[in-house]
Amino acid sequence: MSEQVPMTKQGAQQLKDELQRLKHEERPRVVEAIATAREHGDLSENAEYDAAKEQQAFVEARIRELEDKIARAQVIDPAEINMETVAFGATVSLVDDESGKEVQYQIVGDEEADIKQNKISINAPIARALIGRGEGEVVDVQAPGGTRTYEVVEIEYK
Repeated sequence: MSEQVPMTKQGAQQLKDELQRLKHEERPRVVEAIATAREHGDLSENAEYDAAKEQQAFVEARIRELEDKIARAQVIDPAEINMETVAFGATVSLVDDESGKEVQYQIVGDEEADIKQNKISINAPIARALIGRGEGEVVDVQAPGGTRTYEVVEIEYK
């Protein structure tokens, strides 16, 4: 049996939206590009045809990957979680002991992680260090630049 893929409701919807776009917009566009390239004659020296076939392979591979992840999705709605400690889906406010700066991260699945939106993967070192911790606890995180120490200020499930 395949391993389940944890993700938030929002993350699952993003995957479904991308799958729809690939199936109903990208796939037909690529098929049309292949047909147009075929009309240009000799396929052995047709760069347009080769590029379109390469794009088709990419689109089909991504469709298979998304269908697999959606089929194995374990969708978790953070708003339905009521815990005192950090778990998947939590939005955690931390204070960096060294700089005194406050940061906030939401712990999400690998597929929806985006540091620009402060969404970190459940498999990231900081997320692994935070799991099971409560407000007021101090956490040491092994980061690429060395050990960082954070205090858990607030845990929300929204």
